[in-house]
Amino acid sequence: MTLEKITSELFEKLVELAQFSLDPAESEYLRSELNHQLAAVKELSEIPIDVAVAPTTHGLEVEGAASRADEWKLYPNPDSIIALAPESEEGMIAVPDVAANRKTAQ
Repeated sequence: MTLEKITSELFEKLVELAQFSLDPAESEYLRSELNHQLAAVKELSEIPIDVAVAPTTHGLEVEGAASRADEWKLYPNPDSIIALAPESEEGMIAVPDVAANRKTAQ
């Protein structure tokens, strides 16, 4: 299934899922912009590319030093970081429960 255009009904469903509050002018503007982006992606997908071309996330060759290995290293004094937090609990930084806050905000 290829989506050709984002309809008003689909856009309203996406707005509802994202829990946005948009006035009609904002909704129409954003839906129009999304449709422009969708058309641009469709146009790009129609460009013929040889199967021998390797996928890439950018069009430039990477220069410079290689990325360092992602290695875990013990921080010498984790308590000094936890002490900076507004709240801590059992040696960990305490954060608000997002789901509980969302219910009270509605």
